[in-house]
Amino acid sequence: MSDEKDDGGPAFPHDGQHNYTGGMTLRDYFAAQAMQPLVLAAMQVAGPESSVDFASIAASAYRMSDSMLKAREAA
Repeated sequence: MSDEKDDGGPAFPHDGQHNYTGGMTLRDYFAAQAMQPLVLAAMQVAGPESSVDFASIAASAYRMSDSMLKAREAA
């Protein structure tokens, strides 16, 4: 069994007219979409003068992304 995470494949697959050569995965796209509300919430809790642990927020975004990919498979 592989330890590699399912990345969901390409977020924006080619349309048949253009060759797709990598780029953002669906996992990356989901994580990016989760980042803004997570950062905003953390900043509201911490206050404008406090530092926010962005590494922790990024890890949370990817955990959320992995959960979304699992839910997508189950649907």
